[in-house]
Amino acid sequence: MAKAIHMMIRVLDEARSVDFYRRAFGLEIADRLEFDGFTLVYLRNSDADFEVELTINHGRVEPYALGDGYGHLAVAVDDLTAEHARFASAGLNPNPVRDMSYKGQPLARFFFVTDPDGYKIEVLQKQGRYV
Repeated sequence: MAKAIHMMIRVLDEARSVDFYRRAFGLEIADRLEFDGFTLVYLRNSDADFEVELTINHGRVEPYALGDGYGHLAVAVDDLTAEHARFASAGLNPNPVRDMSYKGQPLARFFFVTDPDGYKIEVLQKQGRYV
């Protein structure tokens, strides 16, 4: 059986991205590998083995074009209202909290936030299939 281990995104500024993911999601650097031409930074927290891999291409000065293929990363939290307030007070500019139903039944309560490179991240209340 396959196990999801990480997702990779290309970022322009390592320090800015590491700071965002630390403040937003409590992700810390698990590993940092510097190669000729690029650096890989793996971020995770104690709640999951899944990592966010930041790829920093040395010398890159132009922001990446995200195109229309990227959707979002999703994370689940115990208290969505508290997290939304924390994001707002930390200056992370979360979008408003939304509720989604499916066939008349509550499905999800969530908000989106955008990282420094424009990647969308969905923050979901732990409930139902999002536990």
